[in-house]
Order: sequence, then structure tokens, then C-alpha cells
Amino acid sequence: MLLDAAREAAAEAVGCRPDELTFTSSGTRAVHSGIEGALAGRRRVGRHLIVSSVEHSSVLHSAEVHEAAGGSVTTVPVDRAGRVSPSSYAAALRPDTALACLQSANHEVGTEQPVREVAEACRAAGVPLLVDAAQSLSWSRVAGDWSLLTASAHKWGGPSGVGLLVVRKGVRFAPQGPVDERESGRAAGFENIPAVVAAAASLRAVRAEAAAETARLRELTERIRVRVPELVPDVEVVGDAVHRLPGIVTFSCLYVDGETLLHELDRAGFSVSSGSSCTSSTLTPSHVLKAMSVLSEGNVRVSLPPGTPSEDVDRFLSVLPDAVADVRERLGAPTAPAPPSPSPSDALVVDSLGKRCPIPVIELAKVIGDVPVGGTVRVLSDDEAARLDIPAWCEMRGQEYVGEEPADHGFAYVVRRVS
Repeated sequence: MLLDAAREAAAEAVGCRPDELTFTSSGTRAVHSGIEGALAGRRRVGRHLIVSSVEHSSVLHSAEVHEAAGGSVTTVPVDRAGRVSPSSYAAALRPDTALACLQSANHEVGTEQPVREVAEACRAAGVPLLVDAAQSLSWSRVAGDWSLLTASAHKWGGPSGVGLLVVRKGVRFAPQGPVDERESGRAAGFENIPAVVAAAASLRAVRAEAAAETARLRELTERIRVRVPELVPDVEVVGDAVHRLPGIVTFSCLYVDGETLLHELDRAGFSVSSGSSCTSSTLTPSHVLKAMSVLSEGNVRVSLPPGTPSEDVDRFLSVLPDAVADVRERLGAPTAPAPPSPSPSDALVVDSLGKRCPIPVIELAKVIGDVPVGGTVRVLSDDEAARLDIPAWCEMRGQEYVGEEPADHGFAYVVRRVS
């Protein structure tokens, strides 16, 4: 009875029938099971899968496994705001397309995706669309005529270890692996009843306050979006300014090590996140920021949970400028734009091999003034983040990024001075 009541409550929040909803052991498990089952159910159509370049890693990992097993994958790009174009999804659809995947909103920058329009294109082509709704389900139902949906309870304040998988009636779906009679054969093993009940209750609770909190948190995140560039020089606010989740705002600070900045903010009492390469165990840039072609160094992601007081945002804004300035000073970052060069010189070479972000960009900024207008500088770097951050620096500084060239070690990134 408890399980049935929880399923009905969750289905009401999602906007589906109770018998279409399955409880899984996590949101990641829901994604993996949803993609595997949908692809297997349509294997007679073909083995082509479509994903966006900013999907959650659980989706991208499933795509990698599918491709390794002989399937084909098309990755749809995004613009600098992190948003896909519905026409790009429509163009990617093929006669052998078995499934398309699109998140409802991005987990790093908060950009909302045009799910309704993409779902229409997929429906017209007879292709099911799986929506990863983990980030948005606490705020509202996902619009559009989607076919499958996944979510994770901990994203709306529920317990970890509970995910949702929704498969609409009429969608061809073949569960993979050993199955049993539980959850319509789509999630083997006994359900964690206390966690499932708590997940459904918490989803209902946050939805009851969603309308009021959405308006309030949007005002707070907009305050951060506007004030941060005014208070801190050389900052790029990323993500769509209009089509975005109410509680997430992300920005990147030039000449800043993301991990060090996070430590400084933590000491001041603020727990924030980063998509910077400096916080990754692999020292590679966030795949989301990379896909958006925006600055990755010094990245800060601020998530405002429901109930965040306005005073906390004001104090964050008062602390941030000094924290950024302190990190930049320790890294030896330039404090002013480089002065004009008095006379021409040969093309400069900056050897930043073995140095991690943001050092290659800092060293580029220090020498650009020694290059005559029209001259070039080559930055040698073996840091993966340089491929993203040097072009981003050029755009912010009004310089021309010529391109990259192979070098004996790493790559040479060529920049031409414009002004």
C-alpha cells in the first residue's frame, strides 16, 4: 500500500500514469536502464543514438558503451549559452535512429533545454525521446510529448538511492539483464520502501512551494549574475540568461585557480562547486564548459537551495571580490591590461609546458604587451584546459585566436595581437 501510494504521488508530480513509473536504485541506474531498454526495444529499427554534448555523464557513458558495442552516436552541439537548437536535433534524426536523449536542464550552468520543440521533431520522425529531468523535476513537470523520463530523488532533497524511470505506454522497451517480477521487470530487487516513500513525500513538498520559491530564487540568482561582473574584473557569467533554472548561477574568473578559490570561499562559510579542470582528478576541463566554448578556469557554480535567505547572497557578494583578488595575487596574475608595445619584435614563444591552469593564460597575458599589433605569440602547453581557456581569453580581451599547432610536447596555441 505504501509503495502504491508513493508511486501515485510521484506519477502525479511527473505527469504520467502510475503504471508507467518505475522506482530504481538511483538516477544513474534509471538513465542506464532507460537507454539500454529503449535501444533494445527498437533494435529492429536501427542502432543510432542521439545525445547532446552537455548531457550528464551517466548519459554520455551509456552512449560510449553503445558505440563500443557497434552502435552509432550523434552528438548535437550547443551554443555558448549551453542550449541546443531544435533544428540540430531534427537534422540528426535518421531512418535508423532508435533513441534520442536530451536533459531538461543542465546540471552545471542551469540552462534549460527546448524539450517541447525537440520532442515534436522526434515524434514526427517516430523516434522516442528520453529526458533526463534530474535537475528540473523539483520545479515543474517537463513539457512536451516525451517518451521516457529519468530523475533522482536526492536532487529535490529526497534520500539518495532512489531514482525514477518513466516509460510511456506504447514505447517499445526491452529490459536488459536478469529481471524479476518487481517494478514490471524494469528494476530487479526489492524496493527500499522507506526511501521510496520519503522520495515521493519530499517531491510533493517541494512542488507545493515551487512557484513562490522560483520567483524568489530567480531574483537572487539574477542579483549574482549582474553584480559579480561589476564587483570582480575579468569574469564571464555562463549559461542562458533567460532559459535557466531558478537556483543555479555559474561564472568563471580569469587568472584564477578554481580549487584554490573554492577553498577560500569555504573558509568564509560558503560551499560552492566548480566545473574547472583544476578540481578534476583527471585535470581535464568540464565537458559542459568545453562544449560551450567558454572559460573553464576559476569556474564557480552557486546553487541556492529553497529557503536561501537574501542576506546570504549579499554576504557572498561582499566576500567574493577579496577572495578572487587574493588568489590572483598569489598566482602572480596581471593587475591591468598590458601596455602598448613601443616597437615591433619577432613572434614570442611562451613555454608553459608542465604548468596547469590558469598559469598558461596568466603568462600569455603578461607578454601580450611585448607583441606589436599584428604580431603573434605562441603558447606551448600540455594542459588540456589551455585548448579551451586561451581562445576564451582572446574573446574576452579582444585578441585574435589563430589556432593550435602540434609541438614536440603538447601544442602551440597561436594568438595574434589586435589592439
